[in-house]
Amino acid sequence: MATPLGWSQGASGSVCLAFDQLRDVIESQEELIHQLRNVMVLQDENFVSKEEFQAVEKKLVEEKAAHAKTKVLLAKEEEKLQFALGEVEVLSKQLEKEKLAFEKALSSVKSRALQESSKKDQLITKCNEIESHIIKQEDILNGKENEIKELQQVISQQKQIFRNHMSDYRIQKQQENYMAQVLDQKHKKASGTRQARSHQHPREK
Repeated sequence: MATPLGWSQGASGSVCLAFDQLRDVIESQEELIHQLRNVMVLQDENFVSKEEFQAVEKKLVEEKAAHAKTKVLLAKEEEKLQFALGEVEVLSKQLEKEKLAFEKALSSVKSRALQESSKKDQLITKCNEIESHIIKQEDILNGKENEIKELQQVISQQKQIFRNHMSDYRIQKQQENYMAQVLDQKHKKASGTRQARSHQHPREK
């Protein structure tokens, strides 16, 4: 239901206050009318002047007219109050629906948040496991690298030893070749000397 022009949700309180004030006015007016009637009754019993009676009668008519206007105003205010109460009821129902929808949405968001949090915890646990595995693998690789470095050092030492052996072998080989050449030259000289001697002996004969 749409809120009428110049009317708001907060107007229901002021309407209730105006309604109470009008009701008090009506009660006061009814009390005054009752008093005037009693005065008239007393005046009927006791002789009064015509002027006094007319004044009282005029006052009574005025009070009745004011009372009638007040009743009309009260009826209008009662109508406004009922309209406002209807507005409040409609708004209360709408607010209750919105509250239920909000609670449902909030529950759904909380459920999704818990699921995401659980997934996050699982991912963190998995990442920690992977990180631990990687650290172990790195330790193994570092151990292998150290072993490789040690083997490389051993190979380098063996290469150096091999180079030294090869150098010694070449020196020895050169020495052997030199000795062989010397011996060969001596052998050739000795053979040449024998041949020369064998040629000389026949001439002497």
